[in-house]
Amino acid sequence: MKPHLLKVSAGPAQSFSVRQDLVPCINNRWHYHPEVELIHFKKGGGTQFIGDNIRQFKAGDIVMVGAYLPHYWRFDDSHFSQANSAEVDIRVAHFSENFWGNGFLQLPENKLIKTTLEKARRGIQITGKTKKIIAEIMEMLLTAGGSKKIILLMEALNAIAECDQADCLSSIGFSPNVQKSQNDCINVIYEYSLANFKNKIHMDELADLVGISPNSFCRYFKSRTSKTYSKFLLEIRVGQACKLLIENKLPLKQLCYESGFNNFTNFHKYFKLITGKSPLNYQKEFIQVKSNPLYE
Repeated sequence: MKPHLLKVSAGPAQSFSVRQDLVPCINNRWHYHPEVELIHFKKGGGTQFIGDNIRQFKAGDIVMVGAYLPHYWRFDDSHFSQANSAEVDIRVAHFSENFWGNGFLQLPENKLIKTTLEKARRGIQITGKTKKIIAEIMEMLLTAGGSKKIILLMEALNAIAECDQADCLSSIGFSPNVQKSQNDCINVIYEYSLANFKNKIHMDELADLVGISPNSFCRYFKSRTSKTYSKFLLEIRVGQACKLLIENKLPLKQLCYESGFNNFTNFHKYFKLITGKSPLNYQKEFIQVKSNPLYE
């Protein structure tokens, strides 16, 4: 299923757009755009699809979707009932990563914001106390003008950057844009893994790549990423499987091997462990998106 490119208009007198939606079918299809999207569901609920991640969204949720990351919000049927439709109130901002100039994010003071925008390329779910802060800022953004509008957006991004309760949604394997660590060793490991995940990868190979001993490699990787290398590699393989399931072009067993799994039992087991769904149920949810009359 190929996502649609959506063109977002900011208006001739605006550097980025902010709007309020009171109906549940605005851009209600599988799509992407070059702008970053920050969205607050003040009222409304349903199922959200971000990259290869599927989960429920509800009133109060706040999500940031990075540039070119496919996504879709499928609202619950209760929002479309003619007899007693549930209310919807959504605040959404779209902005280019460099709308404030090419050099702005290179400033040392903006390092956290730059890192956050890179992280958003996998989608970020904002949780905890930061949700309330962002919700209040987005309320003010609806009526703000002049430089105040830019300052508010920066405040929102800074709050997200400092938040320790923001979860990445889409897997590393789904997104071609891996968040770049400043550590060259991690970059080398990421790039090698993405290029070779279909094959068996030995720890000795990875240790040689970055010039450390095999015994030290596992500790090093976990200290830099907060996860084991085995889990990281599984996320890449499951992310690839999600891509292929969405495209729906390969038989399931062939898809298993194309994703780097050496047998169907392991594929099914680890896919469900990471996504919470079986491969067929995962694919079924995306096929329902495509068959929805609001998709086209």
